[in-house]
Amino acid sequence: MHDSSPAILAPMSAPTSPSLSQRFRGFLPVVVDVECGGFNAETDALLEIAAVPIDLAEDGQVVRGKTVSTHVVPFPGANLEKKALEITGIDPFHPLRAAREERAALNHIFDPVRQAMKAHACQRAILVGHNAAFDLSFVNAAVRRVQHKRCPFHPFSTLDTVSLAALAYGQTVLAKAVRAAGLQWDSQEAHSAVYDAEVTADLFCLIINRWHQLAGWPGALENAADASIIA
Repeated sequence: MHDSSPAILAPMSAPTSPSLSQRFRGFLPVVVDVECGGFNAETDALLEIAAVPIDLAEDGQVVRGKTVSTHVVPFPGANLEKKALEITGIDPFHPLRAAREERAALNHIFDPVRQAMKAHACQRAILVGHNAAFDLSFVNAAVRRVQHKRCPFHPFSTLDTVSLAALAYGQTVLAKAVRAAGLQWDSQEAHSAVYDAEVTADLFCLIINRWHQLAGWPGALENAADASIIA
């Protein structure tokens, strides 16, 4: 990405980096990727889920935190589309999958997310994803099925790297956006929940940090009424 953009906000001098809770209005961004037995969250199996809480480095840049993931046992009566399984390469009934039942799988993901929320004084998590509504729909469907009462994620708000990548790089496909950002893309690892979540987290952090470099944090912008526009 080059710096000859037609119009950008002038960089602020030595902007102060806020906490994560201040930066995202009390939300902790958590990148989530799911692998499923189809596209319908109500009827198709949730097979794998990975979550990457976003952290804050000492220099004020956002970075990806520790990944948590698990395979998931298909819920009773779940649909498994052959094409979806071919894409992901998942064998839902492989004896070495070490898959968890849905409630245990959600707890395995939600517990470290809540710990990260507490560490950053955030009130709630917000799901970050590439086509984030898809991932959130499967999380919400699993939450409803097991009647989970402590889901840390906002039930409908998301941060979507499709929109962010379209703005920053003119790309909406994850592989193309990652390459346009100068990051590495391994097509052999794609469609693994862990790989896709971590790559999406790197893309998200790169775009957020780039905005920080160009325009400062939102607090700095609010305090700079005379911020000039470079034509």
